[in-house]
Amino acid sequence: MITEENVLSEKVNDKLNRLRDYIKGLGSLAVGFSGGVDSSLLLVVAKEVLGDKAIAVTGVDASIPERELKEANAFCEERGIKHITFKFNPMTEENYRKNSPDRCYYCKRGIFSEILNIAKENGIEYAAEGSNMDDLGDYRPGLKAVAELSVKSPLREAGLNKEEIRLISKALGLPTWSKPAYACLASRFVYGEEITEEKLLMIDKAEQFLVGLGFFEERVRLHGNLARIEVPEKDIERLASKEIREAVYAKFKEIGFMFVSLDMRGYKMGSMNATIKTG
Repeated sequence: MITEENVLSEKVNDKLNRLRDYIKGLGSLAVGFSGGVDSSLLLVVAKEVLGDKAIAVTGVDASIPERELKEANAFCEERGIKHITFKFNPMTEENYRKNSPDRCYYCKRGIFSEILNIAKENGIEYAAEGSNMDDLGDYRPGLKAVAELSVKSPLREAGLNKEEIRLISKALGLPTWSKPAYACLASRFVYGEEITEEKLLMIDKAEQFLVGLGFFEERVRLHGNLARIEVPEKDIERLASKEIREAVYAKFKEIGFMFVSLDMRGYKMGSMNATIKTG
């Protein structure tokens, strides 16, 4: 329920109602659920509109941090939402494993093919994913797989952008409203560097260590045996302080990185896309 102190503007409220109407028209929906800001709002609105005809489905593989899966499970349990998880191994797809620029296409195609199967097994007609209008301005090969499989994108259908999704989430009292943006751990690899479960685990441990130090919006990018840390500009000075810098270096060496660097530009979503050659 939207509280008085979190009243939405007419424009945003119209988009929320558009989202509700669109989902209601589907009749039943399996939401590909990551536990992030976007899919959380989509799932909650689907549950509100469709009741038990809305379920959450999560593919689990080595690129998903353990903390994200725990939070996704807790989110559904607290709201009485049926949550189905399944094991998924994208490593069987060579284009994913070799980390080609269209890696995400092969991963999304595999995940949503299985989500569609699970939806059918549970009497659910449609599957949906949580991309928003802002995602159309970045390199997103996964959206090609979404289109090919006829997976629905309700947030885009309603014309919602990230800021509006956060505003609605806050108004509805969702804990995810201020959650930092998240992308799977495979996005930390420079294109062309082979993805392995061992390297994914190294990145997960390194990022979890940074979270433990209070850096909640961070990325550990992998370049061979070098870890390049990105944090927001406001956090660079604290991370570079002697005590924290030394602790991070020691822990990253223990994890298995040979070199550790700090990106002086600060955190930038999708920074690895800068390595894609165009033209």
